[in-house]
Amino acid sequence: MPVLVSAETDERAALLQFVEAQRGALRRAVGGLTEEQASSRPTVSELTVAGVLKHCAEMESNWVRVILAGRPSLRQRDQSNWGDSFRLVDGETVDDVLALQEAVTAETAEIIAALPDLDVEVPLPEAPWFPQGSHRSARWILLHLVEELARHAGHADILRESVDGATAFALLGW
Repeated sequence: MPVLVSAETDERAALLQFVEAQRGALRRAVGGLTEEQASSRPTVSELTVAGVLKHCAEMESNWVRVILAGRPSLRQRDQSNWGDSFRLVDGETVDDVLALQEAVTAETAEIIAALPDLDVEVPLPEAPWFPQGSHRSARWILLHLVEELARHAGHADILRESVDGATAFALLGW
């Protein structure tokens, strides 16, 4: 827990703050790295710090933009290009991925603010990993974002420390 989220009485604001805390961890993990370092594979995993950041931005957009708001996907992914969501491709830079995260953050805030409440339910798309006919609430989606972003922020912490020795607390300036 490198960052203590503010105490809130409003559930919507609290959930968005927890989401933002995890986004911040991802930004810090990539901060100060060269393009080469951010795209390096310092462990046996295929993951890179930049790739984890990119995947998280795309994942958040998919849950909020596509599933919750019913808008078209920013980036179409299928089996042929799924791996591209975990790495920089076609001249992409860390700054490009940070800009994507910033745009996704703004869109998430806009979509969540427009909801009448967090009980709004939406159907999950057909996929082998979702039970057929499943629905989830906006609240569940925000909680899931906290879970997914935190999981990947942990990956990014390990990758960053493997690249240059910087730890999450050191990146906070402690």
